[in-house]
Amino acid sequence: MTTATPPTAVTAVPAAPSDLARAHFAAEFTFETDCWDVHDALSKQPDFVLLDVRSPALFARGHVAGAINLPVGKIIRSKLEDWPQDTLFVTYCAGPHCNGAAKAALRLAELGRPVKIMAGGVTGWIDEGFTLASAKATG
Repeated sequence: MTTATPPTAVTAVPAAPSDLARAHFAAEFTFETDCWDVHDALSKQPDFVLLDVRSPALFARGHVAGAINLPVGKIIRSKLEDWPQDTLFVTYCAGPHCNGAAKAALRLAELGRPVKIMAGGVTGWIDEGFTLASAKATG
């Protein structure tokens, strides 16, 4: 009598059928982008606004060059008036351990603005080997 090897935590729940997996993973790209793609786009003519949603002090210590510092709590309609309504905003925060980018994305979506998250945030940016810019903190 042979005994079947019990499934691991990986295989205990079967993978989704290919058509569902395709739809799921394709949908993820409508919600997020990655550090590599942002870096590449910033080296050209970016067609989005990159928002660093961390505190001004953290922004000053190091941020993605070209990003605008707009902490989550300051994302209000009047702060967005300089950009056309269809402007895509890409948010980032410290990294995967931080949900600031998601909070900011939610706030932008509530204001009717197109938005994606830059997966990985500052941690992902550094992991890709990209450098950060620094600036003096403002009040």
